[in-house]
Amino acid sequence: MQDIHRHPCYDELAHEVFARMHVAVAPKCNINCNYCNIKYDCVSESRPGVVSRVLSPGEAYRQVQDTLKVLPQLTVVGIAGPGDPLANPVQTFETFRLLSREMPDLQLCLSTNGLKLPDYLEEIKECGIRHVTVTMNAVDPVIGGLIYHSIYYRGKAYRGKDAAEILISRQLEGIRAVAALGIKVKVNSVLIPGINDGHLLEVSRVVKAAGAFSHNIMPLIISPGSRFERDGRQPPDPELTLKVQEDSSRVLPVMRHCRQCRADAVGLLGEDRSGGVLSALPVYTLEERENELQKLDNELQVRRDRRQNGTAPGSGGIRIAVASRGGGKVNQHFGHAREFLVYEVKAESARLLGVRRIQAYCNGTAACAGEEQGAGILKETVEMLRDCRLLLCAGIGPVPQEVLHRAEITVIVTKDAIESSLVKYGRLLSYFTPGAVPQ
Repeated sequence: MQDIHRHPCYDELAHEVFARMHVAVAPKCNINCNYCNIKYDCVSESRPGVVSRVLSPGEAYRQVQDTLKVLPQLTVVGIAGPGDPLANPVQTFETFRLLSREMPDLQLCLSTNGLKLPDYLEEIKECGIRHVTVTMNAVDPVIGGLIYHSIYYRGKAYRGKDAAEILISRQLEGIRAVAALGIKVKVNSVLIPGINDGHLLEVSRVVKAAGAFSHNIMPLIISPGSRFERDGRQPPDPELTLKVQEDSSRVLPVMRHCRQCRADAVGLLGEDRSGGVLSALPVYTLEERENELQKLDNELQVRRDRRQNGTAPGSGGIRIAVASRGGGKVNQHFGHAREFLVYEVKAESARLLGVRRIQAYCNGTAACAGEEQGAGILKETVEMLRDCRLLLCAGIGPVPQEVLHRAEITVIVTKDAIESSLVKYGRLLSYFTPGAVPQ
């Protein structure tokens, strides 16, 4: 199996120091999910299936080349859309061949719905793709039929249960075959309350048997214009997400730090630099980049050793929310946060429980939050963090701070490292509130 210690999506600690880049060369999709609505020219939404522009393979290669010069911590380049990479095989594998030939030290990553995965095993092997992610939301066609509106397979359209039956069969065939090649396989699943929330444990069991090494269970995002939005379906609350993740983690390691990124995301997880802000950064030579990577490896090893020597928090700790743009630091203003990292702290250690996103999205300057909408977002945020005792952020206005205070969530403004801040302020809470932090 390939090493994953520099892969920010496959390794929880690596996401604090190493960066990834998605190149958007795959516009077409061969399945129609009820939760999805692809957008090709959107700069404001942050979710899968959204890009500001579709690239040609040559453009994608040059973009990666330019990014490497100013982002030395970039270690992974993936293709994840905005459609399905394997529904666009010419563009996808031309891009991977260019990158594999010219930048062999990069880890290449493919994310697919799996419908055509068994058809491209030779190309995946030839291009040196090290990681494959398959989005699989059900292993029961009846449940799958409620999630997938239709698929297009070998010149014919299928709907509902028939579509799901074909898709599930192909996904499992592909996972088994890719795992047999020695390639790491992660499975993504969208948690949809009332449809597959009681089924994802079985998905974990089945994909583990097929060869997957990790399961990423992601809360449903209500995509504007999707069928689920028109049906009035709601995302899961944090407790349901956590419960489903905890249940599946007893079968298979569960990824908890996923940001459900755009298909053109660049940078550290939580710090998307795809909007053209890279041009102002200093340029690194190849030697300087290698030196920087070595420093990051050393920094990561220190963090691993610290975690290995810490006390496992187990259950019953307090929960602390953190606003962060990435890099393992508390470095985001509360008002700018689109997501919060939630940790469980106990004694002298902490573990990440998951990422909680604010479900109210700004869809461009004409539709950003006014006073009424801002109050709605704040109410939603407080509800989302209702189980947290503390919130760490780089800054906050008086109105949201007062609202959080009334909800018994204490706000601490800091710009320190997340790990040390969690232990420090958890200890402070226990000093003022004896018994708040279990020992």
